[in-house]
Amino acid sequence: MLLTIPVTMNKVLLSVLLGGMLALAPAAQAQSEPVAPIEYSERVPSEGSGRTLLYRRAYDWMENHFAYGPKSVIKADPAAGSLRVTGTSKIKPVDTKGKEQEVAVRFDFTFRATDNGYEYSVNTFQAIPDSKQPSQALALDEYITRFKNDKADERTHNARRLTAQASSVASEIAMSFRSYMNSQPAEGTVGVSER
Repeated sequence: MLLTIPVTMNKVLLSVLLGGMLALAPAAQAQSEPVAPIEYSERVPSEGSGRTLLYRRAYDWMENHFAYGPKSVIKADPAAGSLRVTGTSKIKPVDTKGKEQEVAVRFDFTFRATDNGYEYSVNTFQAIPDSKQPSQALALDEYITRFKNDKADERTHNARRLTAQASSVASEIAMSFRSYMNSQPAEGTVGVSER
């Protein structure tokens, strides 16, 4: 016995299949959402130190202990108790054969002293994909998103690798700064910032 499906039934089945594919489309798009920016920020209460002393300590760390060069001081304002420096580090994506490639990243370290303590952050990461053209920097989250959307990322895992490496850089800088400044308790956020 041969089963025949009327033409209208074919249209219904086609509509159901098409609707199912469209319902799954948002889930597929969610996987290719942009990566959130990498950031480390912290607010540290400090009683009795005073804004001037905190600023001088932070400035000394930036001048003599900041190990992420080349660096450039964008802003140093003793009256406001604030400073901002751009530093450089490296991340290492791998090619499809597993060979590491060094890519320079720039980031901003900002500091602001108050009468009750200080706050600082490590953020604004930018990748420099071509070392011969350092002026053509790309926001790190955008750079990582390119890897995330590449089919080869299933083998290289560069999106996760670079996110972890950049988060590690941000944490290292923060730990270096905090150990230099003091060991008081702090409130803050670490890692990937929320959009």
